[in-house]
Amino acid sequence: MQQKTGKVSLKDIAREVGVSAALVSYVLNNRFENRINKEVADKIRKTAKRLQYQPNQIAKSLKTNKTFTIGLVVADIANPFSSSLARIIEDEGAKYGYTVIFGSSDENLERFEKLTHTFLNRQVDGLILLPPEGAEEQITRLKNTNFPFVIIDRYFPKIEAHYVNVNNVKAAYDAVKLLIENGKKRIGLINYKTALHHLNDRTKGYTRALKEAKITPDKNLVKRVGMDNNPAEITKAVAALLSAPAVDAILFASNRIAVHALMYLQQKSIAIPGTLQVIAFDEHEVFNFYQPQLTFVKQPMLQLGQTATDLLMDIITKNKIEQQVLIPAEIIKRGSTGY
Repeated sequence: MQQKTGKVSLKDIAREVGVSAALVSYVLNNRFENRINKEVADKIRKTAKRLQYQPNQIAKSLKTNKTFTIGLVVADIANPFSSSLARIIEDEGAKYGYTVIFGSSDENLERFEKLTHTFLNRQVDGLILLPPEGAEEQITRLKNTNFPFVIIDRYFPKIEAHYVNVNNVKAAYDAVKLLIENGKKRIGLINYKTALHHLNDRTKGYTRALKEAKITPDKNLVKRVGMDNNPAEITKAVAALLSAPAVDAILFASNRIAVHALMYLQQKSIAIPGTLQVIAFDEHEVFNFYQPQLTFVKQPMLQLGQTATDLLMDIITKNKIEQQVLIPAEIIKRGSTGY
């Protein structure tokens, strides 16, 4: 039987399959899965798809007191890191029957607060946040309301909140250790001027690796640039590291810093990895076209996004106590470090 007119209901699907409307509801809402015959469940889902069944979200929300939406605030959706993370969270949320709506804060505190309020006013069931610098007060206010949220890729040491983050100290340590094992001793770092702890953790890892190798850290080899990734400022930082006495390796603390730095190094015909070895934090599609290809710290995007979403679902349903999850990164060795 093919439904020709009107909105398809649970009763229509039940009549077609020969089961009760209640059973159809259980299957389509993923309830009591272990108690329902798999063949029957598959038949119900296929019939619902063939009849183009669309659930009544308003009725569903009224019944469950949920909107089945998640608000996601990233730094910049145009950045491959943010867009990749958003897609992973979107896919993971869909497994729970949730839709993800998102916006970019552009690392702006006022914009971040406005987006957060907009999502709350739309009555999302939970939030996944990449807060900008200085967001402690806003996060504390949100925490005091007991609203479900997870911080991802960042953290605030003085606030006990759910977060999922990369072990940035260890990742930077491993990157610098690789350069040291390659015989490099004057290793520069270009990081951001920021109070964000996850970025400053990369400086901590850099320093720890040098000290462990009995190399005295030189503050002149650590350059900081603005979060706006101004090409002129990044170029100036690279040029300073290449001035006498020049560095023999550089760790870039972000993919965006690396992209602008590589353009300058290419213009100056700096031999890589002969004269200079380089590693970037996080990958970028540009790295695949640069020769030699860049060694980079691969952040576990899939694990980050899935863990944050799964944790938020647990908070929404079970109101779990605060969890802080640190996930290890991986060094992808390529031509810029001699591999």
